[in-house]
Amino acid sequence: MAAQEGDLRIDGDRLWESIRVMAKIGPGVRGGNNRQALTDADGAARRLFRRWCEEIGARVFVDTMGNMFALYEGTEPGLDPVMAGSHLDTQPTGGKFDGVLGVLGALEVIRSLKDAGLRTRRPIEIVNWTNEEGTRFAPAMLASGVFAGVYDEAWAKARTDAAGKSFGAELGRIGFLGEEPVGGRKPYAYFELHIEQGPILEEEGVDIGVVTHVQGLTWLQVTLTGRESHTGSTPMAKRRNAGLGAARLTEVVDRIAWRNAPLAVGTVGQMDLYPNSRNIIPGRAVLTIDFRHKDKAVLDGMVAALREEAEAIAQKMGLGLAIEEVGHFDPVHFDEACVGRVRDAAKRLGLSHRDIVSGAGHDACWINRVAPTAMVFCPCVDGLSHNEEEEITKEWAVNGASVLFAAVAETAGLGGARRTDQGLPSIHPPESGERTP
Repeated sequence: MAAQEGDLRIDGDRLWESIRVMAKIGPGVRGGNNRQALTDADGAARRLFRRWCEEIGARVFVDTMGNMFALYEGTEPGLDPVMAGSHLDTQPTGGKFDGVLGVLGALEVIRSLKDAGLRTRRPIEIVNWTNEEGTRFAPAMLASGVFAGVYDEAWAKARTDAAGKSFGAELGRIGFLGEEPVGGRKPYAYFELHIEQGPILEEEGVDIGVVTHVQGLTWLQVTLTGRESHTGSTPMAKRRNAGLGAARLTEVVDRIAWRNAPLAVGTVGQMDLYPNSRNIIPGRAVLTIDFRHKDKAVLDGMVAALREEAEAIAQKMGLGLAIEEVGHFDPVHFDEACVGRVRDAAKRLGLSHRDIVSGAGHDACWINRVAPTAMVFCPCVDGLSHNEEEEITKEWAVNGASVLFAAVAETAGLGGARRTDQGLPSIHPPESGERTP
């Protein structure tokens, strides 16, 4: 007798163990991970992921941006697949769950279907997107952006890290420069499981965040150019101090964010002073600015205000000014039908849930442009992420993966199983499922 949908459960112990094993690759210094994109550690994580996928009978494909796709065929292989995934790369001082939970949660979906002897009508495809974090190669979500047609592939491959190494060369070096044309795989729908990276779900005691929107984001790189001179013999009135200009601009970023509170955020995340010597007045300062808001008009206004105030600071201090936009996406509204699938899954599983807006960017932001998309959030301790102390509970991970399982399986055609000639249930969704996720 075929397994019924209500009987299906993920193996929480296996999911938790998979996360633990993956965390051994590229360990951080304080219990987290340093597995930056296209490093040797990233290559090792990819090889482990590929082996796990092949062990369950999934076929693994790699495109020319290094994106990995593990295809688990449905009973009608010609149909477009339901995709689910996230990323395996981390911040330099990253946690064990950011991105990884989404990839391994999707792997657990297929493992669980295989355990139950089930295949959905549509294929299911697990995805590991390359360079989501954007730490080593800016901007973030680079390879999913190429997949969605946001970025040019040649431009993306020419991006360099701080050591001058190019994305394309490093992709080839670790052995994941695939042959499949990027963007050639056409998803029927896309689901992404992720930790919230904020405090709301934990503070409210809610199991699941149903992500309806993602804040828009603009990343700016600002270069202030002054004049290097001796710290002891240069009078204060004669100084052109790029470091002081950077400090004043940092305060401007904070003020702009507060003027647009409570939904706006603004951060100077990186600052480099040159020549970075204790007795030389900085002649150049390079800093990055991160602005976010869910309303495009407000976000654009924040950027315009920054440009205006930066010009005023530079003019008053006698500094050169260059502002480059190095990353941007408009606020994202996820597909209502897919969002509904996530919400319904949480209800069926008896999990508390609430709609939520993501403050962080995700690969789902770009994939939303080419396929109906939704995201599932689970809580994280103290809302802490991009930190080696990032932590979640096993229960939270299992709840999130269970909702992902239910939403993906239903969208791919789980329900009304019948036996096929191969002894596997053939699962057919309602007729409306042909027309919309």
